[in-house]
Amino acid sequence: MRKLLTVTILTLILSANLVAQNPNLGTAGAQFLKIPVGARAAGMGGAIIGMTNDASAVFWNPAGIANVRSNGVHFSHMNWFEFFNLNAVSYAINTGNIGAFGIGAVTFGMDEMEMTTELEPNGTGRTFDAQDLALSLSYSRNLTDKFRVGLTGKYIHQRIWNETSAGVAFDVGTQYQIDFQNLVLSMSMMNFGPDLKMEGPDLNIQYDENANYPNRLVPAKLETESYPLPLLFKFGIAVDVINTPFMKIQADVDAIHPNDNDEQIYVGTEFGFMQRFFLRGGYKFNHDDEQYSFGLGVNSKFASTLVQIDYAYAGYNLLPDVHFITMNLTF
Repeated sequence: MRKLLTVTILTLILSANLVAQNPNLGTAGAQFLKIPVGARAAGMGGAIIGMTNDASAVFWNPAGIANVRSNGVHFSHMNWFEFFNLNAVSYAINTGNIGAFGIGAVTFGMDEMEMTTELEPNGTGRTFDAQDLALSLSYSRNLTDKFRVGLTGKYIHQRIWNETSAGVAFDVGTQYQIDFQNLVLSMSMMNFGPDLKMEGPDLNIQYDENANYPNRLVPAKLETESYPLPLLFKFGIAVDVINTPFMKIQADVDAIHPNDNDEQIYVGTEFGFMQRFFLRGGYKFNHDDEQYSFGLGVNSKFASTLVQIDYAYAGYNLLPDVHFITMNLTF
């Protein structure tokens, strides 16, 4: 056990000290898949893969849906940088010996914007918009009383004006619980799938293949370059710092290795009071713009349904700050 903890801590420290520039910076598309879903996770700076225990686990670590006691529903809304809206919903059900199942949907889009050109800088009278969608189906199971594994398959669709791209991707996650302060070692791989490519009617053109004989136009089509999905490898440690009937303090540290950026470390903590009130804080090391975040939550039981409302705030240095609102139902 001591050797395992030593290796784990050293791995996190070495990851935090990596300073080599990633040669693939900014090369992946479908960036909406990296936006944090849920106020609890956002309030902890995204350090959550070892602590997922509700329906939002579909978006973070599919192994976590095995922690849902019976049925769980998650609703989330966020205004992203004041120009885009992200909405998410998920449902998870734990069937016991058969395993736990989850479904989820994320939509990300913008309002219509007027087109401008070099010759018409004040507008052309036409508008465009963009919309992204991810639909997911997850399965998780306890292989032992301490080890959980989960798999998510998802359909991804992107649209910019009349051009679209679509594909599939997979997430894989694990959680291993140790009888020491409820310590959980977790891993997840997210957005593993083939490259996507934009296609649509606006890429159709008329091509004059011979300038010496004009007006002999041939139907042709412009071809866009394919782009990879934002593949993420995560390794995390979650632990109960204090666990009493009155107060519970949990901490999580996640090391992130993306395929389109440098390595990052996320650190988050949650203070729970009487299992009813929660305060959260998080910090991201080596992140481009966001560093700190904080949040709060409260829950109450109505009949046999537990209702939890969470809020989070993420501060940015250059971009507008972001507010998260989430509601979870457990029944």
